[in-house]
Amino acid sequence: MNAYDVIAKKRDGEKLKPSELGFMIKGFVDEEIPDYQMAAFLMACYLNSLDKSETFSLTEIMASSGETVDLSSISGIKVDKHSTGGVGDKTTLIVAPLVSAAGVPVAKMSGRGLGYTGGTIDKLESIPGLNTSLSMEKFINQVSKIGISIIGASENINPADKKIYALRDVTATVSSVPLIASSIMSKKIAGGADAIVLDVKLGSGAFMKNFNKAKELAQLMVEIGKEAGRKTIAVITAMDEPLGFAVGNALEVKEAIDTLKGHGPKDLTELCLTLASYMLVLGEVKQDIKSARKKAEEVIVSGKALHKLTQLIEAQQGDGKVIEDYARMPKAKMISDYLASNGGYITSIDAEAVGRAALELGAGRTTKKSKIDVSVGIVLKHKVGDYIEKEDILAEIHANDMDLLDRADTIIDNAINISKEKPEKKALIIDVIG
Repeated sequence: MNAYDVIAKKRDGEKLKPSELGFMIKGFVDEEIPDYQMAAFLMACYLNSLDKSETFSLTEIMASSGETVDLSSISGIKVDKHSTGGVGDKTTLIVAPLVSAAGVPVAKMSGRGLGYTGGTIDKLESIPGLNTSLSMEKFINQVSKIGISIIGASENINPADKKIYALRDVTATVSSVPLIASSIMSKKIAGGADAIVLDVKLGSGAFMKNFNKAKELAQLMVEIGKEAGRKTIAVITAMDEPLGFAVGNALEVKEAIDTLKGHGPKDLTELCLTLASYMLVLGEVKQDIKSARKKAEEVIVSGKALHKLTQLIEAQQGDGKVIEDYARMPKAKMISDYLASNGGYITSIDAEAVGRAALELGAGRTTKKSKIDVSVGIVLKHKVGDYIEKEDILAEIHANDMDLLDRADTIIDNAINISKEKPEKKALIIDVIG
């Protein structure tokens, strides 16, 4: 077997055997197959796609390309949650302590931001002192002790995905549904969870901007999960406007805490309760979504979910006092109000544009060497459908550099549209597959 023949076979639209897929993946991880041949292989997969059995095999091969996590020593059904990425998506910070407080152990490995979509680890690390680099032993012991831990993914877990994603990113092959599905699910399977809830984002601020493609991805990931013996559910959710109001690491942590205190934004609260409900059902704490939803609401009202977040922060050496004192969080040097140029109804808020504006301020990593500024970002003051007057504050821009603030301001100019006509309200939860 050689790389040339496998590339040619997929180029001509033929089906690959598991052994051929394994040869390519192992060879690339072991640096026996060079970047240029793997790039050609990925483009052949992109153009001719992979069928379900090929995708199942690719996922299994990638998941076993490095270490896998054994969570069997933790009692209970371990349920993981994954979002395909969005602007202002801080749901893990809310859902993880919520479901843990309700009785489902959460042993979660999360990632950093990609482009204009924020990463859970970046957000957590904006909390002073918080350590997301625990050893696997400490990670598992913490979950056994307090029911929750969130850490960054180990370099030794699924090295195939790390290498392949980096190449997909520079070869215009990111948007292949089978490659996306195998990338996400190989990480989830390697992470050791018994069950998985997937939040598949759809809209301007998501990688999936077409409903049919989003549904195809959701269905394929659910099938991969079930093939691997994991109970899996996918929820397709709207990402045309930012989720909640805050976009930016420290700002999003504050909003997550507000939500656990019971006074978060309506859309963010609704999505978190929905995802938590499915996690509680998969974790067999509740038998149906209605009773699971009631349980999730009770855990917030009682303060147990907020207490669980405090436990998580303090167990990982973070400053738990931030829960009651936001002044202990990183803060930008300047806050500029962005005002409405005319009155009317907000008809759209381009999530991707707001994400790019936050990126411009330094809220995300634009290169491997660039450093994230956790204090900067944008706090919207209104949602789509709100009526506003001329010179009402539409957003606060939190910045540490005047030039960067001006650039973000220019992007937001084109992100928020206002009209005299009231827009039709779109659904937040679009579909559930599982």
